[in-house]
Amino acid sequence: MGKSIITGDVPDDAQIILPKKNNKKTIDSDILLKNALSSPIASRQLGEIIGSDESVAILVSDITRPVPTKKLLLHLFTELEHAGVKSRTRIIFGLGLHRLMSESEKKHILADYYYQAPHLEHELDNCTYLKDTKQGTPVEIFSKVAECDRIICTGNIEFHYYAGYTGGSKALLPGVSSERSIIKNHSLMLDKTSYAGNIDGALRRDIDEAGRIAGIDFIYDVVLDSNKNVIHAVAGDAIKAHRNGTQMVDKLYKIPVEPADVVIVSAGGMPKDINLFQAHKALENVKNASKDGGAIILAATCKEGYGNRVFETWINECRTPQDAITRLQKGFVMGGHKAALIGKLALEKELYLISNNGSTFAERAYFKHASTLQKAINAAMKNRTRPRVLVVPYGNITLLTKNNI
Repeated sequence: MGKSIITGDVPDDAQIILPKKNNKKTIDSDILLKNALSSPIASRQLGEIIGSDESVAILVSDITRPVPTKKLLLHLFTELEHAGVKSRTRIIFGLGLHRLMSESEKKHILADYYYQAPHLEHELDNCTYLKDTKQGTPVEIFSKVAECDRIICTGNIEFHYYAGYTGGSKALLPGVSSERSIIKNHSLMLDKTSYAGNIDGALRRDIDEAGRIAGIDFIYDVVLDSNKNVIHAVAGDAIKAHRNGTQMVDKLYKIPVEPADVVIVSAGGMPKDINLFQAHKALENVKNASKDGGAIILAATCKEGYGNRVFETWINECRTPQDAITRLQKGFVMGGHKAALIGKLALEKELYLISNNGSTFAERAYFKHASTLQKAINAAMKNRTRPRVLVVPYGNITLLTKNNI
């Protein structure tokens, strides 16, 4: 939780769900990253793609993602320098609808490249329209990206509760897209095919089509372990290289279980529990492991509160879970969707939140407040006879499915 560990007593037969071990021999992350670039999937090497007189935009993640950006940049710039285009390369922070970052956060992400390379943040109101996707999403991307000859996307690949997986073309949409583009794309989360672990959902297909329209030339993504170490890296074609990464994610982090009475889940610590807007994703990853009427205990620091202005407005105005659900049914609103999703879970499960905030913070978002993990465990187990308990320390990367799925 955050950068610390919290503890509590659970029954002796409680099942602790950890990511599967990677049976491959441990390889230094820099070797993995270098090998991925030297053997791109379904693509030529960068030096063969980019002309010496061409400009390049490298899209990188913001502070809410655990991407080892400075490592990725080290290897990318080495390749680009060999191609003779290093001086015409700019780094673009993909913020989507997230807040702007502080200079210290940018320095943390970029390290030496903060001083060595031009970098700027995506601007929602400075985008260039390209074309509509088949599902009607206008592909409008940050003009400073659109004007570049080449686009390289970086990121990490893990489960995502409506895009199926992170990574790949997601660095472009929503990363550096207009608010109109993002909201239209995200409205597809209401499609029944848009859920964690499904690579062919309506929303994911829309993201990938936007990437083709914008002309993504190359991706460079990683898969991380529970300690945020690189255990797999892919480079190359925006679709085929990305799918290679998702296969590794499935192998290590998609885990079938018997549904339990009580599920205890951590959002995975910083930066995944920086706010409730981000930490909620852990709930989505474990909801199928909770019995009907079961309890889910979420541990998340939420040092930045709710994390989204619209989300906070909705939970202040929608006093009950059903209020939020009904409001979303009348029209999709980005940010408001989060209130409705938590509300839906709150009607189906008993939700507890352990955070650095008080009871009002939890209860407004349809959780029961617990000041300690032990108090949450005691409350969740009360009146349950011999409850089956699951503990999921890394809910941000672990997707639990029912045994029959």
